[in-house]
Amino acid sequence: MKFYTTQHPYYCGIDLHARSLYVCILDANGDTILHREIKALPEPLLDLLAPYIGNIVVGVECMHCWYWVSDFCAKHGIDFILGHALYMKAIHGGKAKNDRIDSYKIAHLIRGGNFPMAYVYPPEMR
Repeated sequence: MKFYTTQHPYYCGIDLHARSLYVCILDANGDTILHREIKALPEPLLDLLAPYIGNIVVGVECMHCWYWVSDFCAKHGIDFILGHALYMKAIHGGKAKNDRIDSYKIAHLIRGGNFPMAYVYPPEMR
């Protein structure tokens, strides 16, 4: 299993859904900078991430709707990583589970170097 260990000033965990995203941004010290739900559209996501472009990595769990976030990040020069769903569950599984907690745990795993990576298929192979 390969973990993401690159350091950044900011770490973004996103809990994906078809109509909404729950976004959590942590700084290098682990302090929560932002934690909110937005519509699953490029414009609101860009509004949130724009101040951090060049200094942030975005991580999501490998679920059914990650493609557009990956493509969005590539278009805007944002580092993107995809988490292996099974290994993520094994690492951060617990009784308490909701979108807010999941987005925080994703950001926390990235920051701590414990984010299990999955392969990001290129757009031409999807």
